[in-house]
Parts: sequence; C-alpha cells; structure tokens
Amino acid sequence: MKKIILTGDRPTGNLHIGHFVGSIANRLKLQEKGGYEKFYIMIADTQALTDNADNVDKVRNNVVQVALDYLAAGIDPSKVNIFIQSQVPELAEMTMYFMNLVTMARLTRNPTVKEETKLRGFNLSVPVGFVCYPISQAADILGFGTTLVPVGEDQLPMIEQTREIAKSFNNTYGNIFDLPKPILPDNKACLRLVGTDGSAKMSKSAGNCIYLKDEPEEIKKKIMNAYTDPNHIKISDPGKVEGNVVFAYLDAFSTEESFKKYLPEYKNLDELKAHYQKGGLGDVKIKLFLNNILQELLEPIRNRRKEYEKNIDGICEMLFKNAEMAREVASETLRKMKEAMGLDYTKFLTKK
Repeated sequence: MKKIILTGDRPTGNLHIGHFVGSIANRLKLQEKGGYEKFYIMIADTQALTDNADNVDKVRNNVVQVALDYLAAGIDPSKVNIFIQSQVPELAEMTMYFMNLVTMARLTRNPTVKEETKLRGFNLSVPVGFVCYPISQAADILGFGTTLVPVGEDQLPMIEQTREIAKSFNNTYGNIFDLPKPILPDNKACLRLVGTDGSAKMSKSAGNCIYLKDEPEEIKKKIMNAYTDPNHIKISDPGKVEGNVVFAYLDAFSTEESFKKYLPEYKNLDELKAHYQKGGLGDVKIKLFLNNILQELLEPIRNRRKEYEKNIDGICEMLFKNAEMAREVASETLRKMKEAMGLDYTKFLTKK
C-alpha cells in the first residue's frame, strides 16, 4: 500500500512545545525514516477562519510564523511539501460534496468539536463553518490520497470522521479513497500536553504555552510559574506528581541523558518522583531541572528560526510553489470524485 503522509496546524499563533511533542517530533522521525511516496504539511488558514472570521489579519500574519516554526524545528522543505490550505481551492469544492454525506447530528457528536465549542464559549452562536470543519479536514486528508496522519490524541475523532466520510463516499459512488490511519506519539505523556496553568490542554487561546520561539528568560519565567502541587508548601511535605505540570513535562521531555547531565544524583524520573512523593524535594529544584532540559531543546530551534527570518521572501516563494504542486494532486482527486459521482459534464457535452 502506498504511504502518503499529511498533517498540519492552524495559523492562529506560534507553535508551542505541545505541538512539538504531539506531532512535530513524529513528523521529524517520519521525514528522516523515509519510505513514503509524498509528505505534506498544511498550514490550515481556511480552517483557522472558522472561528476567526472577524480577525483575518491574525490568521494571515501567522501563516509565515508557522512556516518559520516548521523550518526551525527541522522540517526539511526538500523532503516535505509545506503549503497553505487556501491556495488549493479544490479542497473547498471537495468539502461541499462531502457535506452531503454527513448529518448535523453526527457532526455535533464529534468530541473535538464539542470540546472546542465549549472552550470558545460559542453555545448557540457557533459559526456553521466551525461545526463543519471536520468535513473540511476530511477533504484535506482525502484530497491527497493520505494514508497516514501524524496527530495528537485530541485529533483522533477527526480521523475517525474522515474515515467515515471516505467509507460513505466509496459506498455511494465507488471505491475512490483509502482509509487513513493516525500516527500517535510513542510516549503517552506526549499525547496531550497540559498547559502551564494545569488546565487540560496547552492552548494558544488560553495563553498557557511555552512557544518554540520563546527567549530563554521567558521560558524560565513560565516554568517557574508552572502549576505544581498546591499542598506541597514546605520542602519536607510529601508532594503529588499526578496533575503536577512539571512532572507532566518531565514525562514528555526528560531522558536518562538529561539526568546524567543536569541532575546526576538521580538515575531516572522514577527516582525523582519517588523522592518528591516522599517529601524532601522542593519545587524549585525540579523546575530548574525542567528549565535546563527545555532550554537545551529550544535553543537550536530558536537560533535556526532567526536565520530563516532573514529570508521571508524566499519562504513565501516556497509556499506558493508548493501550493501549485499540491493543486495538481488535489485536482486529479477532484476529477476522479466528479467522474465517480456522474458530474463529469465534459464527457456528456462531448456526446451531445
């Protein structure tokens, strides 16, 4: 079976460490492993407008910022097609056809849509485009014949809905689409990184993120203010690791090498957790340990970003050229769809 990979992010702000462990790290592994026919990363500006229609500048200005984050993180444009969603209009037409195969009841049951709607406080004022963005996402995935989608845990309902739409189209019109499969991070701690404030999810809109572009002092400030165990007041007090943001981040980012380099008195994270739970280990020490780990991770990313910022015109040119290549593929998919649906009027008019 062919191996085509597609993933992406909404350009509503810079990417953060939740994006890195949730999907970017997997993208880097896949990029270096090879063995794929095509690899796409989409900057989903059309989807971003579903809840930012009155703030187009925010979306437009962040397109290049997200591209910079990709490149700085190590995404290689010679191996991966990074493109802007709105520059491939065929995806919008596919979305319209797929809309006829999904009920409103099914859309509103989508756990991700329900959670994101609640998070934004939409209630009955939710835009139709926002409710329907799982269909748009399905068009993005199916439009390129995608078979593998690197995602975080919160996006699994979207992949399932995409598979349902593909099955419905195949059953109704003919077998056109393969059923895509998600690729999750190996480390369970990376599936859904909590925010620095202890809320369920690191989110740009919630302002509880450590960004890939953050300067050293900002990273340290956010870590030192991160939520831990509120009952761990004295160093001698026993502490809880469950719900403790610092330990959640250590689960995601620390390695045995981290301990050898920055905290050699402990062999591994299990020993550190045991000491904290027993008492006698302060929050400042574990936060400084985490700071060292994240500073080491983010310094080269930040430095590469500053170099890429010197050639914004070149990045924009790359995005436009990539969109042209993406359009060729999406156009062929759309042609096959319309032929299967009986909407290939060219043949009909030729016969007339």
